[in-house]
Amino acid sequence: MASEAASGAHKPGKYNKVLSPGDAAPAWEGLEGTDGRKHALADLKDKEVVVVVFTCNSCPVAAAYEDRLKAFAQRYTQGEKARVALVAINVNTGSEDALPAMRQRAEKRGFNFPYLYDPSQQIARKYGAVFTPEVFVLDRQRRIVYTGAIDDRAPPGTPQRQYLIDAVEAVLAGQPVPVAETSAAAGCRIKYLRERRIDDHP
Repeated sequence: MASEAASGAHKPGKYNKVLSPGDAAPAWEGLEGTDGRKHALADLKDKEVVVVVFTCNSCPVAAAYEDRLKAFAQRYTQGEKARVALVAINVNTGSEDALPAMRQRAEKRGFNFPYLYDPSQQIARKYGAVFTPEVFVLDRQRRIVYTGAIDDRAPPGTPQRQYLIDAVEAVLAGQPVPVAETSAAAGCRIKYLRERRIDDHP
């Protein structure tokens, strides 16, 4: 019998109400980036690890983590032999989080990773993302091997546990991820819009 991950079925985890480690990662396509290009998960087929971080402009905690994300990208995603991709996705729809503001922030902060916009919010819903920042680590088969917080101490604190780095290092080494799921409650809640139903009046 095919596994749930292989069949595309998803099940809730301990903290995530939609997905759990071992599930197949939802794909995205056609998401516009601050670089003016359209991006898809399939574009990263040559990468051994893909890190997805749901973030935004307006959350102070997400903003505080930007330097750590830039340092991670510098360490793992740069150079011809880079085996890891880091992709940031924003789904909030307020003016301070819209694409023009994202472009300004990416330029001002010198982002060295793609920063994508999904005003439909569907990709975040499919991942069950609730907070910013919240990360998902995908292995070579694009299964989720880690979901949750970047680390155990938001800036300016000094983290004792590097959940994201530990997960990526484990995948690159072909080893089990030491911690596969944590709470991502360190940041701000994603500002989901109410989904319209067929029987809703206009």
